[in-house]
Amino acid sequence: MPKAIPAPGKLLLNAGDHTLILIDHQSQMAFATHSIDIATLRNNAALVAKAAAGFGVSAILTTVAEKSFSGPLFPELPEALPDLRVFDRTSMNAWEDSQVTDQVNAFGNGRLVIAGLWTSVCIVGPALSALDQGFEVYVITDACGDVSDEAHERAVQRMIQAGVQPMTSLQYLLELQRDWARSGTYDMTTGLARVHGGGYGLGIQYAKSMFGASEGGH
Repeated sequence: MPKAIPAPGKLLLNAGDHTLILIDHQSQMAFATHSIDIATLRNNAALVAKAAAGFGVSAILTTVAEKSFSGPLFPELPEALPDLRVFDRTSMNAWEDSQVTDQVNAFGNGRLVIAGLWTSVCIVGPALSALDQGFEVYVITDACGDVSDEAHERAVQRMIQAGVQPMTSLQYLLELQRDWARSGTYDMTTGLARVHGGGYGLGIQYAKSMFGASEGGH
């Protein structure tokens, strides 16, 4: 019989064991996205970028044909990660661009967390390519979108069947925090949740305002 010990499972993420790759959160790509409301998509992408910045996660921003067709990134991303160079590509599959893979290699993490537009093209491509080369891959599905619900869902199913682990933007933030006793990132985590966490964030604001309450007794 296995023995229970108070330690996190190996599949859980922590800030130092992965690289976040945000792919093609661009104007032109968003115009045709119908699997998620664009305001919700922007909120979720901002939450992910700010969480990565707050926890010091190694991160990559990349665009496709920024000047000639697809336009700029959602402004929330470079605002959250202002020191990052944005790698512009011609390839739909970011993994086929050496700028991206060279940066992945420079960071040296065997785990990747990916999100972007569109799920069935620009996320499936690098996710399956990285898996094939031995990386562990997580996809933040609610920071992705596609031209239809069908396109998004089939892409997510295809990736899961190949071994990708799906998660959500709020899950990403809370998995990095994981313990409310971690006081160094407590205010940042609850602050991001208040702004970007929907009803959960309102609950934090309400409890703090009405009762002076907080997660974990802070």
